[in-house]
Amino acid sequence: MPELSQETERGRAALPFGTAEVTGPSMVPTLLHGDLLVVQYGARIRPGDIVVLRHPFQQDLLVVKRAAERRDGGWWVLGDNAFAGGDSTDYGTVPEDLVLGKVRFRYRPPKAGQRSPVALVRWALSAARPVLPDRSASRRFRAR
Repeated sequence: MPELSQETERGRAALPFGTAEVTGPSMVPTLLHGDLLVVQYGARIRPGDIVVLRHPFQQDLLVVKRAAERRDGGWWVLGDNAFAGGDSTDYGTVPEDLVLGKVRFRYRPPKAGQRSPVALVRWALSAARPVLPDRSASRRFRAR
């Protein structure tokens, strides 16, 4: 399950935006281990959005998941990698107050040793992208 750096929490009080770093495979292929995220705190969450939340059973752990749908008592959240686990199929609905914000942007740092001009151009074209919601996610995830 992606764990996020605690920089997310430190910046939360001062600004509506913060950064986080992804660790783990549960959001592959959308987010990869090492991706840096720009998070908007307090943003309106809709089905399909990728969100940062506190783990319901270990609240000092921040995770990133896709908000699949609203249910009684909060959000049903799922990882994009069905084989990784660590989502609402394990811990149920996440209370609304544990959902901290919406991921707006993803940045992939260059790989070590990536020095050729062609590799740098490829990286520059794919490194920074907005994280768009998958509005079909709600229907797709109900089948799980």
